[in-house]
Amino acid sequence: MRVHFTLTRFAALALGLVLSGTAAASEESQLVDAINAYRSQIQPCAGQASQELPPLAADTRLILPPTRFGDLQEALGRAAYPMVNVQAINLSGPRDAQAAMQAVQESFCKVVLDPQFVDIGVSHNERDWRIVLARPLLTGRLGDAQAEGQKVLELINSARTQPRQCGTQAFSPTTPVTWNATLATAAQTHTRDMANNNYFDHKDRTGGTPGDRAEMAGYIGQQIGENIAAGLDTPRKVVDGWLASPGHCANVMNPQFRELGAAYAVDPKSDAGIYWTALFGTQ
Repeated sequence: MRVHFTLTRFAALALGLVLSGTAAASEESQLVDAINAYRSQIQPCAGQASQELPPLAADTRLILPPTRFGDLQEALGRAAYPMVNVQAINLSGPRDAQAAMQAVQESFCKVVLDPQFVDIGVSHNERDWRIVLARPLLTGRLGDAQAEGQKVLELINSARTQPRQCGTQAFSPTTPVTWNATLATAAQTHTRDMANNNYFDHKDRTGGTPGDRAEMAGYIGQQIGENIAAGLDTPRKVVDGWLASPGHCANVMNPQFRELGAAYAVDPKSDAGIYWTALFGTQ
């Protein structure tokens, strides 16, 4: 199998309006589903373990012809996609979505497991495939970090009122969590550290865990859980992404958690631009 990879990074553009590409066919959709299933689990990649990541959203504006390698910047401009960063994987040889996914896992795990990307478009023509992953401009009008964290709390509590399947785990409706300012402070500290130092991990730069950070902030809990997100610019997108990811969803629905603190932080110099942390606890 011959495999080619094209990487392109661009600054944000002012883009015009044109019609989007056609919807993905069955094989393309299968590949998107396979990539999202791959992202939803911790994966070994380039000698490290990845984080569980929310699914990428299929965006028809990112469906570009696999056999026409023109200017990627120009193509996304015509499609009116307001991108900040974009990477394109070009494959030649896979006969179907399963074979394409195998090539992606073997050669491009770092690309599809990059937390900054939130959108995806896939196209193929016979044995030529093009996978485009992108991060758009931040468009959400966000307020104070902890005020937005309280919106995360409201959305989580709304989710907890309904029965939910999180991967293989079934959860019944459960009681709401309440806001805890100490957990919010710990969440804010970790979020700001990720944004300012351009990393995405439950372990901070000193090796500290969510439990360590909660304790340092003054919260002595019997149980601590943490969800993180990157590249998403509204509380709704963040919580929807967590609910679509089995491990994050299980934290959201865990009836043992009683309290929550959450916050976001922005740093334009970072890869993802915006980062979120929700810290769950039980005292």
